[in-house]
This record gives sequence, structure tokens and C-alpha cells, in this order.
Amino acid sequence: MKLILAIVQDKDSNRLSNEFIEADVRATKLSTTGGFLKSGNTTFIVGIDDERVDEVLEIIKKVCQAREQYVNAPISLDISMDTHSSYPIEIQVGGATCFVLPVEGFHRF
Repeated sequence: MKLILAIVQDKDSNRLSNEFIEADVRATKLSTTGGFLKSGNTTFIVGIDDERVDEVLEIIKKVCQAREQYVNAPISLDISMDTHSSYPIEIQVGGATCFVLPVEGFHRF
């Protein structure tokens, strides 16, 4: 048995949840916050048999595609006056970060 922790962007979480339901994959869904953009994301916790790990990872890969997004990056215009401005830069967001961990025991009460 394995434990999959999948961190996905909020925009992908509902679709991924629906795909898990269709594939009969049980998952716990947690609201989390990313550190870089401080934007919302969702962490799925999935306990799954070893032989289904690749199937679950393929579902995640299919649903959680990376995409480009513009964010405002702060720049300092004048060091002596400490004035700041911002300009848009394109970054890649989305996709998924997945951790697959071994499970020593599984109990349901």
C-alpha cells in the first residue's frame, strides 16, 4: 500500500475530485496555501494499493495541466526614495506535485 500526497491548484481540484470518484479512488481533500504565490491550492491524500499507483498518477497528470499566468512582480524604481512599482511577468502555474510514500499499516475503524 502507498500514500499519495498530491498538491494541485484550486482550479483543478473539482475536476480531479470528480475523476477520482469515477475511478473509484478514495481521497481526502484539504484546502492548503502555496508559499510562492500565496494562492490557494488543494492537497489530496490518497491511500491506494501498490498496483493502482500508476493509474492514480495518470489521472492526476491528465487533469492537472500546467499553464501560463501573469503576476505583478514588484520592482524598486529609486533606491534613495524607496519607491516601488510592479510589472507583469509570465509564470507557469498549475500541474501537480505528488509524493508517493510507503505505508506500514492501514486501519479503518
